[in-house]
Amino acid sequence: MKHFVRLLGLILLLPLTAVAAEENNEPSPQQIAAYNEDVTGNTEKETIELKGLLFADNTQYYVDTWASLASKDGEEWEIQYEGGYKPQIHFRDLNHDGIKDVLYQSLSNKSAGLHDYKLHTLSNGQMEQMNLPEQKFIKAQFKDDFRVKVQIAPDKEPSTVDISDQASKYAELGIYHQNGELLEKTSPMIHPIASFKPVKVNDKKGYGLKSRQRISGAYRDNHIGTVETLWYFEKEQWIILKTEWIPAD
Repeated sequence: MKHFVRLLGLILLLPLTAVAAEENNEPSPQQIAAYNEDVTGNTEKETIELKGLLFADNTQYYVDTWASLASKDGEEWEIQYEGGYKPQIHFRDLNHDGIKDVLYQSLSNKSAGLHDYKLHTLSNGQMEQMNLPEQKFIKAQFKDDFRVKVQIAPDKEPSTVDISDQASKYAELGIYHQNGELLEKTSPMIHPIASFKPVKVNDKKGYGLKSRQRISGAYRDNHIGTVETLWYFEKEQWIILKTEWIPAD
């Protein structure tokens, strides 16, 4: 009888144990990419590993990502990043001190094409975060006759965008009358910078960053154009070398 009770207890215990094991079956950290780059300026390449923790085994979204850096003389650094899709690191000398900096990117919103970025530089053995450029002057206004006026810099003439092909939609939203009269003083949607790309300015200046920033009309999918800006780090700040308005096709 005692043996029967013990056996019954084991049978009842097995499913509970299996459930517990199943609940603890969480994704483990994995290596996303490995790099060999000199980010200390000592002419020797450091080993850099980009690691992440997937939200689930059947997804491509990382809830956490981080970089582990190790030099040949035993020094180590770790940088914590945001999660996202398709994490990767670019290595370019963006502050122009002769040493490559560490630019991380991941895709945070697939439909909107938005990315997360972090930029770090090693200075005197310390890992320091650098600010990324911010576009502080973009203005957009709806005007009569189904037009949008966009000004991307104080010294540039505004661009005019014709949105008359969406006239019925704007009239339905109550922004315009059918005859093109502006009924509601609302503004187009100026989205955050969606992406940065390291680009070589020239042999003398080295690398800068090119940003892309979308502008939509009354709703997100009503894309009317993109602001492209070329940034350069000089005297401890980002300056604009060139900015351009690119109308949507």
